[in-house]
Amino acid sequence: MTIIDGKQTAAEIKIDIAHQVEQLIKAGGKQPHLAAILVGHDGGSETYVANKVKACKECGFKSTLLRFEDTITEQELLDEVEKLNLNPDVDGFIVQLPLPKHIDEQKIIEAIDYRKDVDGFHPINVGRLAIGLPCFISATPRGIIELLRHYNIPTSGKKCVILGRSNIVGKPMAQLMMQKNYGDATVTICHSHSQNLKEECRRADIIIAAIGQPEFVTADMVKPGAVVIDVGTTRVPDNSRPKGFRLSGDVKFDEVSPLCSHITPVPGGVGPMTICSLMINTLLAGQKKIYN
Repeated sequence: MTIIDGKQTAAEIKIDIAHQVEQLIKAGGKQPHLAAILVGHDGGSETYVANKVKACKECGFKSTLLRFEDTITEQELLDEVEKLNLNPDVDGFIVQLPLPKHIDEQKIIEAIDYRKDVDGFHPINVGRLAIGLPCFISATPRGIIELLRHYNIPTSGKKCVILGRSNIVGKPMAQLMMQKNYGDATVTICHSHSQNLKEECRRADIIIAAIGQPEFVTADMVKPGAVVIDVGTTRVPDNSRPKGFRLSGDVKFDEVSPLCSHITPVPGGVGPMTICSLMINTLLAGQKKIYN
């Protein structure tokens, strides 16, 4: 059993990105610039954005963080998005989710210029992904593909079961895993209403768990030799930890890992690769390699 080290893989990729940025600037190009909008004071969002700012520094990017209170109106936020759309120095930007309930998240996503949508959430990028055109690929699915490639895990022709059908992970992950240039796998998407769920999972060569339920995947759902990718990051109360919680994945790691050929831990697996993939998209935006 091999534990897939997302932290180390991400570190290696960021070193390569930093080298490419150095070459870009030496050739007279502009330093890639990533901006982020953070609304409110959600603990998870604060952590994610801080890690993204840190990653920008490691990659040699310029970064800008725009903070707003959760009292900001939808129109005011739309105005801030438009400012970034029109700012020629900003190559890509993100609006950190979730947003306050009085703001329509989809409306904000659709207001982002798709050529700067390094999160890969805009319908144009989602649509281009679906038909195999160049686009910004959402960060978590892209990170998983990078991990599978880094560890030389065969995917072509393999049976892949994806647990979860979210717009952020499940659906784009399925698109990538079925496409010839990426996974080239036979893909099944399962969700809370799927019948014979355990049987479906037991037939899988690769399980990608993104269902948002701690320790949902148990040993009786995994066949020997399977590859298990755990996307889950749920905060579970734990008084023994300094912060009063621990991060739990969707997979019961201690029970499942002895069966696997490869498995990602939580934390330290998919999480670091999500931020790393955002850096890859930002570099592509800075190089104008997808949209001129």
